[in-house]
Amino acid sequence: MESLENLRESCLRCDRCALHETRTNVVFGVGNPEAEVMFIGEGPGEQEDLTGEPFVGRAGKLLDDMLSIIDLDRTKIYIANIVKCRPPKNRDPLNTEQDACIGWLRRQTALIKPKIIVCLGRIAAMRIITPDFKISSDHGCWYESNGVKMTAIYHPAALLRDPRRRPETFIDLKELQRMIKMVCTRTYI
Repeated sequence: MESLENLRESCLRCDRCALHETRTNVVFGVGNPEAEVMFIGEGPGEQEDLTGEPFVGRAGKLLDDMLSIIDLDRTKIYIANIVKCRPPKNRDPLNTEQDACIGWLRRQTALIKPKIIVCLGRIAAMRIITPDFKISSDHGCWYESNGVKMTAIYHPAALLRDPRRRPETFIDLKELQRMIKMVCTRTYI
């Protein structure tokens, strides 16, 4: 039977796409392996590549602040990305890179068994929820697949670039808090 640690060890050796040639570290994921809430971003940036941990730069600090608004922190959730290696110059991951890497995320998700998935930004939402996802109009909407509730909110990096989106994100976070109270069995809030 596969464990999260065995999966991580295999992922650290991945060479399925060209991103492995320029990475410093594989950014597998972090958090509670039994989390009922899983956050998924698009891919690691420079700080994440250096540390091997997702969301550690300015966007990570903002994500931590966003989580604290609804009484969550990294010990209660699990955070992963679509791709596990940094795309050059923090560009969007190519479809071929996403295709090469999505199996790692699927296996992570199968092991963690979240009840709620929160996509951070458009790229993750297009891959996880629906290919025609529009973050500006569809953020905060709920979807369901195989019994898992899914939503997307603005990526913290997008909120750093455009703080005018923060009030909408606050509403989305409060809705996430409400959904957690409805579907999660562990005491989160």
